[in-house]
Amino acid sequence: DEKNDFAVCGVYDAQDLQHKVTEQCRDMEPQVRALFTSAEIEGKVVVSAEIPAADVLRRPVYYKGKGRLGGSFVRVGDADELMSEFEIYGYEAYHRHTKNDRRIVEEADLSLWKEDRLAKYVAAIKKERPNLSALVSDAEIPEKMGLVKDGHPSLAALMTFSHCPQVFLPQLCVTAVVVPGRTKGESDADGARFTDNKKICGAIPEMLDEAEAFVARNTRSAVVFMADGVRKTRTEYPMKAVREAILNALIHRDYSAYSETSPVRIEIYADRLEVISKGDIYGAVPVSALGRADIGKRNAFLVDTLEAIDKTENRNSGIATMRAECRAFNLPEPIFSCVHGEFRVVFKNAQPADEVKFEREHAEESILAFCELPRSREELAAFAGKHQNYVMSTWVRPLLAAGKLLRTDSQSPKS
Repeated sequence: DEKNDFAVCGVYDAQDLQHKVTEQCRDMEPQVRALFTSAEIEGKVVVSAEIPAADVLRRPVYYKGKGRLGGSFVRVGDADELMSEFEIYGYEAYHRHTKNDRRIVEEADLSLWKEDRLAKYVAAIKKERPNLSALVSDAEIPEKMGLVKDGHPSLAALMTFSHCPQVFLPQLCVTAVVVPGRTKGESDADGARFTDNKKICGAIPEMLDEAEAFVARNTRSAVVFMADGVRKTRTEYPMKAVREAILNALIHRDYSAYSETSPVRIEIYADRLEVISKGDIYGAVPVSALGRADIGKRNAFLVDTLEAIDKTENRNSGIATMRAECRAFNLPEPIFSCVHGEFRVVFKNAQPADEVKFEREHAEESILAFCELPRSREELAAFAGKHQNYVMSTWVRPLLAAGKLLRTDSQSPKS
């Protein structure tokens, strides 16, 4: 009983309870099988039902009575929220190996192409695939490689070779803002909500360079003297890591019709830098596996195309590079999260954090300030000076349900 200091209540009939839970499990598609355990605690019978996680190829598990769209839910705090059509689509795209980067953009043509970049691509393909170049002419290679069909480019080709893909897909861009504070809505002395605000267009290589320049222009730098006396400019954030985060957002984002109206976002705050893109981690791999496991690529064709013109390595090294660069700058490792179909990378800067003290009359504000960096349940309990279960039920879960607090891994209830 959560309202009575988690006192043990016991169940009326262990066998009947298990039977009713099993009946509910049969109403799911694919069918769920619970693992039951019964025990006696404080003289009362308690039953646990463990539901093993479904394999990613079988997700989402949904209630048959409502169908896939009406019966698929995701747990957020203490609430069950109906999954959006886009979130369900993310699983289906993985199941079907949907290749949105190869889809032909019928309304686009080849009039705005960068011919020099295309020539570099053709030369790379000829070197990499000599058997193909021996059978077809240089002019035929783009079509044979899937870049072009009937005079129309694929999405990958458009985002790589066009001078301005946004003529045809206006929101496949980058929006970048600088917020004068730690939260949106704060304004500077003149009442401005953003001290800089830019929409960045062009092909992926151009957007990458311009977005990196925007971050460099709007973050601090200082001259430091190394041990050998050499002067070196030190940036607020490791720009190599920032560039990797922006590149990952541009090439691994979801490019389906569900999200082609959503740009990649860069948000610079007083204490952090965020890079946000549309799309869960491909294959619903947990955040904890990033950089440590070989994760499939949502846009493999786009990655291969950019690799041919030396814009990406395609070696799964981006996450590891971001972490190593932040460590080298004595900064916290970047925070990766995936919530409601958006992937977010957060870099914290070296600004000294204000010492946060727990105030009972302002408990929620205290916890939110304390959680500007990821915290464990144990740290939260020690911070509030209360039992872990009490802290979670009284403050943390309501904050999660309200969307004010986020899990570091949306797939893990305890994160």
